[in-house]
Amino acid sequence: MIRGVRGATTVNRDTEKDVIEASEKLLSEMISANEIEPDLVASVFISVTEDISSAFPAKALRQVKGWKYVPVMCMTEIPVTGSLPACIRIMVHWNTEKSQQDIQHVYQEKAVALRPDLKEA
Repeated sequence: MIRGVRGATTVNRDTEKDVIEASEKLLSEMISANEIEPDLVASVFISVTEDISSAFPAKALRQVKGWKYVPVMCMTEIPVTGSLPACIRIMVHWNTEKSQQDIQHVYQEKAVALRPDLKEA
């Protein structure tokens, strides 16, 4: 079964350093929380809001050991009025036996506001 593992974070500044560091931190927590093995990953989609243009967040994924050959695509989020700015979203398509309820989605920084229903009590 392929499951989607979702994550999002924000950056304070649109610099290559901030975008890469935030993306790496988010991806690392997603991998750790779900025990994701790169050989079981079908693909990764990464989107950014229009105000992020200094770097491809996929560069962070390439720095993680074992993720060199995982297919990754970066794209721009649709610019919905009032949406969260400076946001990076990651969707990992992962082959797993885990149920939907057992998937740990990760929201960091200001992105925790995107899914308050997933925040642990």
